[in-house]
Amino acid sequence: MPSVYIKTYGCQMNERDSEQVLQQLAAKGYELALTESSADVILLNTCSVRDMAEQTALNKMKHLQGMKKKNPNLVLGFLGCMAQSQGQSLVDSLPDVDLVVGTQKFHQVADYVDQLITNKSESIVDIAEENSSQNTIRDHVLKPKQVTAFVSIMQGCNMHCTFCIVPFTRGSERSRPIAEITQEVKILAANGVKEVTLLGQIVNLYGRHEFPKIDGKSPFVQLLESVAAVPGIQRVRFTSPHPIGYRTDLIHAFKNIPELCEHVHLPLQSGSNRILKAMHRSYTRERYLKLVEEIRKVNPTVGLTTDVIVGFPGETEEDFQQTKSLMKEVGFDQAFIFRYSPRKETPAAEMGDQHTEETKLRWNQELLEVLNSGVKERSQSMVGQEIEILIEGESKYSDERFEGRTRTNKLVLIEANERWRGEILKVKITESTGFTLYAEPVIQL
Repeated sequence: MPSVYIKTYGCQMNERDSEQVLQQLAAKGYELALTESSADVILLNTCSVRDMAEQTALNKMKHLQGMKKKNPNLVLGFLGCMAQSQGQSLVDSLPDVDLVVGTQKFHQVADYVDQLITNKSESIVDIAEENSSQNTIRDHVLKPKQVTAFVSIMQGCNMHCTFCIVPFTRGSERSRPIAEITQEVKILAANGVKEVTLLGQIVNLYGRHEFPKIDGKSPFVQLLESVAAVPGIQRVRFTSPHPIGYRTDLIHAFKNIPELCEHVHLPLQSGSNRILKAMHRSYTRERYLKLVEEIRKVNPTVGLTTDVIVGFPGETEEDFQQTKSLMKEVGFDQAFIFRYSPRKETPAAEMGDQHTEETKLRWNQELLEVLNSGVKERSQSMVGQEIEILIEGESKYSDERFEGRTRTNKLVLIEANERWRGEILKVKITESTGFTLYAEPVIQL
């Protein structure tokens, strides 16, 4: 059978979508190629959140077209968000592209690849909407001794932040039933998975249109309780949320659900009320800080991470300084700091006072310095502490080390030892380099 290689750009949801496509291709008998040079089919699962992500995928495809000149039978395709937003224009500008499939048709990719290989058909473009497409991302390709997995619980977004293209590429919010998600997690647990991460564009607004509150608990908290109760599941995480989705029931879940890890991702985007309003973020600086206070009051050990955009249209030096001061006040454990990138069909792209890349880069660097300084100090204070980590497998940075994560989502490296793989291990932190901790196992006498 032909072999397939998928390269994924962007977020965890894209990774999860690629896994679904690979599972369906494998079920048809396709081999999974380890490199693009050995593949008969190469698919790029794309991201549209920033222009750089799109340009990277486009440049990659231009390179792959050179491979097709040597191998005319090679099948090339775009999947995902950029495919959804650009559709037929991708084939028009890159005529060697055979397949363009949008975000609601991942479950059709295997059949389309069959058509292209067996019938040598003309290029296929499918970016149509499909009811219940959120229910099609449910199958997994697990590696031996894999102990963590992503679980897609919903698709789409109704928030319409002025800078964001996601509502256009992913559609409106739609959620899967709790029972179906729980059954998926049961299958994962039966195959050795100990930690699941629930995925959604605005994950903590899960089910708000489809399912009722019960005993004052939102559908999302009901789902967390159901997943956490699955035998074998020892850790539950979720991403990516919105501050307005952190209601009282969810905040208290970090105390009431033992399996729910003490890691809260709380996207900020800006510390200026003026810019937050222009972004259509529906909260203020004051409300954000109050939310941080409420979360830390319930669980003082929580790890707090965020997203920030610098260089939003019309942002002034004063606005930026407000973001900078908020970051210092909160003391995040990690922050993903992005330079604003205009996205077509979004209101912000049409706003005046667009910033130069020089200004965005300067502000980006200043926030990184604030972040790094605080993280280094807090991480150094952990040296000597004993803590539990879940060993996920080989480190991306060293063949001689395994890597794992604390419940607060801090990366820890230890000596590679096969008997520790997949285990929750108590370790002592011996060294810190800021975002990475080094440890040795605590010997139980």
